[in-house]
Amino acid sequence: MFDQSGQWIPLKTYDDFDNGLGELIDLWSSLDKAATQQRKQAALAHYKADLEAATLQWADNKAKSKKYAAIAQELAEFEEVLVNGAGPEA
Repeated sequence: MFDQSGQWIPLKTYDDFDNGLGELIDLWSSLDKAATQQRKQAALAHYKADLEAATLQWADNKAKSKKYAAIAQELAEFEEVLVNGAGPEA
């Protein structure tokens, strides 16, 4: 997601998004001082923008569109946890 200099690396392939979601979750879970709230918010915003662009790019391809929709659903679930917390079972 971010390179060594802190620049965002745009996500382009399904694998980029699949792996990137795991990295995004790890970043938000991190206690590392480099994982500032600003960096977390920036990563989430960039991820969402790249996913929206990919979704639009593949809107006419039913198979790819379903794959990206599944990633978007996972992202929505992650964002819900960020907003509402993990719930009583956590």
